[in-house]
Amino acid sequence: MPAPRICTASMFANRLTSSRLRLISTHLRKMSTMEAIVVEKQGGLDALLLKKWPRPEVIENTIVVKNHSIGINYIDTYHRSGVYTLATPFIPGREGAGEVVQVGPGVTDFKVGDRVAYLSTASYAEYTRVSLEHVAKIPTHVSYETAAAAVLQGLTAWTMVRDGYPVKAGDYVLVHAAAGGVGLLLCQMCAHLGAHVIGTVSTDAKAELARGNGAKYVINYSHENVALRVSEITGGLGCHAVLDGVGASTWETSLAAVRRLGTVISFGNASGVVPPISLLTLSQKNIKLMRPTLFQYIVTPEEFNKWWGELFGLLEQKKLKVKVHKIYKLEDVRSAHEDLEGRKTTGKLLLKL
Repeated sequence: MPAPRICTASMFANRLTSSRLRLISTHLRKMSTMEAIVVEKQGGLDALLLKKWPRPEVIENTIVVKNHSIGINYIDTYHRSGVYTLATPFIPGREGAGEVVQVGPGVTDFKVGDRVAYLSTASYAEYTRVSLEHVAKIPTHVSYETAAAAVLQGLTAWTMVRDGYPVKAGDYVLVHAAAGGVGLLLCQMCAHLGAHVIGTVSTDAKAELARGNGAKYVINYSHENVALRVSEITGGLGCHAVLDGVGASTWETSLAAVRRLGTVISFGNASGVVPPISLLTLSQKNIKLMRPTLFQYIVTPEEFNKWWGELFGLLEQKKLKVKVHKIYKLEDVRSAHEDLEGRKTTGKLLLKL
């Protein structure tokens, strides 16, 4: 009969240590990965893959944010589909709001636990590394959802009406897709600045929503001629500015609806990219044409903080409201893109973790 094994104190300690090391190793493996939406090859909805992905670590002048709410924008569909070519694999998303969980060397304005909203790539994930140029603290009474919904679309809209075309009291401004996320914000902002807002929509329900957000006149393009109605509303003069986030299908209408010496701002491609044009087209009415991108307005932290401060001032004063259409789970991101591209939405779409 074999002799009984004697478990010495050192053997017990070794076993305990090994057990703890296994637990620690497992914990560290979990800590070093996260759930993220990854695009390995640009394409349709099935290009959006839920995967385990390396969790980002801070480097100098960056923070890591644990995302609570993530904004979905039409540009995300361009990145996914290949309208805009990106190196793969990549994590989509351009904005989010959450809690600072790690602070890198050189960071003095943020600490662990701060509530922040940001503009950055790779936001469709549990954690995002954010550089200091495009991040700011969220006021205490503003929710993560409101902050995430307002950052990219709000800054896009506000820079457009303050710099792209500085809207003035009495202006006639045409807003295409007036019941969309940016469209609703543009209607509110232009009305706040004293303009007569004309919004285009596709349904009666969207028409009511646009009116409730500042559109004085609403044109249902499913059965009304937009250019003709604009002419009637403006006494044949046309609009001082046309704000067009739709693209190819509305381009000719935008040129027809703008007045002599007016401004057309093309800022999106929801219906497709605007085809190349002859500059002589603009000479017929001395039209000013602009194709802005938000990130050229916020190259420096000073620029970002200026526009951010003005935008969140409007939110704090309740002069601007953000409409969230629907909040999706991270794993349901395909449904969100499908709804957005199918024009089934009004207002902002969010992912929530």
